Amino acid sequence: METNVGTADRVIRILAGLVLLSLVFALESNFRWWGLVGLFPLATGLLGWCALYRPFGIDTSRTEHRGPKAACPSSEPGR
Repeated sequence: METNVGTADRVIRILAGLVLLSLVFALESNFRWWGLVGLFPLATGLLGWCALYRPFGIDTSRTEHRGPKAACPSSEPGR
């Protein structure tokens, strides 16, 4: 599983997930169970992979997923 969630995106997702999960403990009405929605951003932030990004081709991580880089001709020794 390749990561497709960048660092800033991960931090925002983890914080949002924790805030939403806190609703389970902060609210006393039946609306508190909506706080469980926070499990999705928390999980995607911790794993670094979002299933919803995949069909749309979104990748906020800075890593290359296309294989090894080609050697640059100017980096060859002796030239």
